[in-house]
Amino acid sequence: MNLPAVSGSQAARLVGLIGLMLALGYAVVLAGAYAQGHWLFDLQGRPIANDFVNVWAAGQLALDGNAAAAYDWSVHKAMEVRAIGHAFENYYGWHYPPTFLFAAAMLASMPYAAASLVWLIATLPAYAAAIRAIMGCRAGYLLALGFPATLWNATAGQNGFLTAALIGGTLATIERHPTWAGIFLGLLTYKPHFGLLFPVVLIAGKCWRAIGVAAAVAIAMATLSWLAFGAATWEAFFGGLSTTSQAVLGEGRADLYRLQSLFGFVRAHGGSEAFAWSMQAAMALALAGVLCRLWRSRAPFEIKAAALAVGALLATPYLYIYDLVLLAVPVAFLIRIGLARGFLTSEIFGLSAAGALLLSYPYVKTHVGLAATLIVAGLVAQRVLLPARPGAPRGLQ
Repeated sequence: MNLPAVSGSQAARLVGLIGLMLALGYAVVLAGAYAQGHWLFDLQGRPIANDFVNVWAAGQLALDGNAAAAYDWSVHKAMEVRAIGHAFENYYGWHYPPTFLFAAAMLASMPYAAASLVWLIATLPAYAAAIRAIMGCRAGYLLALGFPATLWNATAGQNGFLTAALIGGTLATIERHPTWAGIFLGLLTYKPHFGLLFPVVLIAGKCWRAIGVAAAVAIAMATLSWLAFGAATWEAFFGGLSTTSQAVLGEGRADLYRLQSLFGFVRAHGGSEAFAWSMQAAMALALAGVLCRLWRSRAPFEIKAAALAVGALLATPYLYIYDLVLLAVPVAFLIRIGLARGFLTSEIFGLSAAGALLLSYPYVKTHVGLAATLIVAGLVAQRVLLPARPGAPRGLQ
């Protein structure tokens, strides 16, 4: 199918316009949810418990000198109730390494409602800046704001913006500023399951400085957290990993349909835990092999970066809709390629379909996030294979 030819600048303006329209739509949705008592505050003016409450509660326990108790579910839940001033049914567990307690303690020094807004306001620009750096034009800001998972991260009060900022920042700087890339990657250890592929792939790509700096930052953060919060905090963290894994992945207490990974898909559709783990492990190993080969090749950097970013999402079993803000990173690299070389027809329809799937999340009880990620992975694979096809088209100019 042939589409009308457009210039790179025209395409960038179109991407920005679509992003702006979606972002304005999200603002309307959030305003409506706030007015109806479904976001930030209920109709009685009381703070609403969402995922951010686990961060504030853990931070307050750290400020109280009892950081290890953040990994004690009963003590942590009691602090969550204290945070919002009223009881609620769900429990939002603290599953992060003690290094993230520094950020949690800073946020807990503020009232809960103010801290929840500060968290979003502080991490959103970092994420938007990373996407802008990848795309190389101001339309990147609007793409970030209009990306569908942005809305779901804002409603949950989660850390998707921060994760996307760190991975996006790593990949945006690793060619010319590997030291900064290493710093960003080292900071990503606050959520280590998203960094599973990075060590092996960056070694394959001989990104030695970035690897060295990342290791130094990670070790420094771990040491500082051990000194600040005590060895008992690290013992509690490691001791609680099996319990968390069993509750979330084994028993599916957080709803396996919400788990947007291959593991979650297999378990939600009747597969055993052992089979789900074997499928997830097989995917992670296959991704590692393919990505190592790709990063050793002479493929354009944008393709390598997009593949690693989407691979980071597919490799982990622990993935929720708010984490899919990270999907904006490979999408931004694909758009960067399209702006420079022309878009393929399949990319126009594929990216549109992925966005529609993410937006449908609250209304469709299935793994739409996994489907969207696989679509983007397919588009990246298409770009990898395209140069090898004789007479392959360059796409829309």
